[in-house]
Amino acid sequence: MEIVKIVIERTNDLYSAFAENVEGVYAGGESVEETKKSVEDAIRLLKEYNAPENIPDILKNEYEIEYSYDIQSFFDYYKRLFNNPALEKLTGINQKQLHHYATGHRKPRTESIKKLEDALHKLGAELSSLKLSH
Repeated sequence: MEIVKIVIERTNDLYSAFAENVEGVYAGGESVEETKKSVEDAIRLLKEYNAPENIPDILKNEYEIEYSYDIQSFFDYYKRLFNNPALEKLTGINQKQLHHYATGHRKPRTESIKKLEDALHKLGAELSSLKLSH
């Protein structure tokens, strides 16, 4: 299965998205949810209104959409699930530093982004292997 790689970024007043590996897929919205819907609409319209030879090959077969976020978009979208104390516990990154990343006052170093991403992936793996009993 092919992967359509979408990057979501926060601007001053909106979110924008583009496909890294599919030409012609651009979207935007007032929220991440709205932007994701806009991405799906953009792909649907690209497939619907173009001749088959003008549709990118990746969209002609089964594909999955993979979203990546800039740091501000991540914090904004997932703030309902993760607060700074919880993220500090998961990542070891100081709450003040996390706040600076979330507000855009500071840009994280590559190492900090990797640390955050690794901690979230570890949590995701742990949660996906979780079983609840009655």
